[in-house]
Amino acid sequence: MSSKTKIFITGATGYIGGSVLERLQNHPDASNFEITAIVRSAQKAEGFKKFGINAVVGSFNDAKLLEDLTAAADIVFDTVDADALEAANIMLRGFKRKFQETGRPPIFIHTSGTGVLADNAAGLKATDVIWDDANANQIEQLPPTAPHRDVDLKITEADKEGYVRAYIIAPATIYGIASGKFVDAGLQNKHSIQLPTLIGASIDRGQAGMVGTGVNIWPNVHVDDVADLYIDIYNAIKSKPDAIGHGRDGFYFGLNGEHTLYDVSKELGRALVALGKSSKEEPTTFTKEEIDKYFNGSNYLGSNSRGLANNSKAIGWKPKKTTKDFLASIQPEVEEILRSNYKIAALR
Repeated sequence: MSSKTKIFITGATGYIGGSVLERLQNHPDASNFEITAIVRSAQKAEGFKKFGINAVVGSFNDAKLLEDLTAAADIVFDTVDADALEAANIMLRGFKRKFQETGRPPIFIHTSGTGVLADNAAGLKATDVIWDDANANQIEQLPPTAPHRDVDLKITEADKEGYVRAYIIAPATIYGIASGKFVDAGLQNKHSIQLPTLIGASIDRGQAGMVGTGVNIWPNVHVDDVADLYIDIYNAIKSKPDAIGHGRDGFYFGLNGEHTLYDVSKELGRALVALGKSSKEEPTTFTKEEIDKYFNGSNYLGSNSRGLANNSKAIGWKPKKTTKDFLASIQPEVEEILRSNYKIAALR
């Protein structure tokens, strides 16, 4: 009898991670998986154990635990924090240990984001620059100071050294209210960050807002589609490990449509009026004071980030939701946030 595939996942309680975890449990090979998750809450750890997950209480601050869990795994799905450089270094130490013990490079499926492509347009201009995830030479032109880039570079360098095979997924603006058994059990966060933060700020100020004039362009992707991408990459690795790009060739954008910030804020304005939370549909520009208050002084929502998911689609990813679905999701998201009094996380 062959030994089980040992999978370690970070972010199981999160928006992406919980959705990926459910797909792993529904996978045709699930009976051959031994899944371990690191969870901060002891109560939630007990909840995951009821679903057959080996949930360990800890966090990225527990360096030895994180390294040991990584070293014990054949595959790691990292869905927590695209900017957690120290955690990435710790996991890479774990991967090196695994490689030294087995002579086989373990698999690292890491979450970055298309924020790595972002400029400083501040909502005042669009861009014609479009990044292609299948063009490694172009991706390498990204400055090391770009968001998430320091972590991405550490991981691709480790892949180059040969002790890990790394696949970096970069989702766009993720939307949709996550659903599934972990949401129903109260174990998984069902909201994204960007859209709920914009909603929360607009509710508080009594009118939909935008950075600058909102002409900047971003891609978008539904949470179910991006969760599918993680599984499609796993399947491709399993079926044709030498044919799927990794390391410098292993960037996979999760995107399937584009929107301007103005279009999103305008739709948000309609929703706020319909729900009695504003008297005006037209969005207005956030003041500097509001940018400081709601977004920690960052004009990030006013940046441009444009890409092509050619690498992702080449391995069989077939996203279904489009920008039309994104805009249609805004009012239900507002309704859910109002109903649940959801606490909005500030953008960094």
